[in-house]
Amino acid sequence: MGEIAEPLNNRAVNPDKVAWVKWLIWIPWMSIIIWLLVRAGGYSSVNLLHLTESGISVDAPPKYIIYFIVIALFIGLAAIFGCRTGCHTICWMAPFMIIGRWIRNRLAWPSLRLVASAETCSDCKRCVYNCPMSLDVNKMVKREQMEHSECILCGNCADTCARKAIRYSFSAGVGRN
Repeated sequence: MGEIAEPLNNRAVNPDKVAWVKWLIWIPWMSIIIWLLVRAGGYSSVNLLHLTESGISVDAPPKYIIYFIVIALFIGLAAIFGCRTGCHTICWMAPFMIIGRWIRNRLAWPSLRLVASAETCSDCKRCVYNCPMSLDVNKMVKREQMEHSECILCGNCADTCARKAIRYSFSAGVGRN
């Protein structure tokens, strides 16, 4: 979604300054859902295809209106504040991914990761300029610590590194978030 507004505003957003917003939204939201679930007595059944009689969940005009409002919100934030601001601030899925990565690292589960070799890096900073999440990838390479809670493992940094200092690995390495 953030790439759509890139021609309007390609400014990098400092994820460390705005990432708290997603938690300010997510924690009360999840708390209310859990409270309502407990208050209702739990689940009696789970219907994964609820309201999808036509095969899709967006099958009526009111649902399209909500869908387009969400799209406009993400594009608007990116156009006003910079690249992927919506991802850093209001994305409801980001906390799930951050928590999942934190659990994965604590339990040392094997998974797809980015790994770096500081001695191979030439400090060209192409990785930084091509990171859609506005992360300081060069700093992570220098520390040989590619874990960052905002990283989406898109691989742009690995693809643009001429010296191949960054690469994918499937391992059980333990990292910090």
